[in-house]
Amino acid sequence: MAGIKLDGAGVQKMKTLEEALATMQQIHGIVERMALDVKNNRGLGLGPGQIKRIATNLQGQLKGQFGLIADQVAAMIIGMGRGGGEQGKIRVCREAVGQIRTALEINASKVKKDHAVEIEISPD
Repeated sequence: MAGIKLDGAGVQKMKTLEEALATMQQIHGIVERMALDVKNNRGLGLGPGQIKRIATNLQGQLKGQFGLIADQVAAMIIGMGRGGGEQGKIRVCREAVGQIRTALEINASKVKKDHAVEIEISPD
């Protein structure tokens, strides 16, 4: 009977992707909180600064193994710094979060496919 596990590089990549997904979940929460604040006429508050700080670390974490996703994170950081209305910044953040999460999930399935190693399981 055969089972499947990931090789060493695959395990490391999956760890990076899982940490990145958790960070994106945190960023998504901040973006939605900012959206509620704008809806209630309170302004963006500290949200853009928090997102930039968290996303900068995320970009550095992804740069070595997943350069294209790191570029998407950099685009989100730049989008937060641009001028424009609060609604526009929230829209940019929501789109970026969706794109980055999708890219992370696609890469996770790709890593599982590319780094799978069959192992033999003894029938005890």
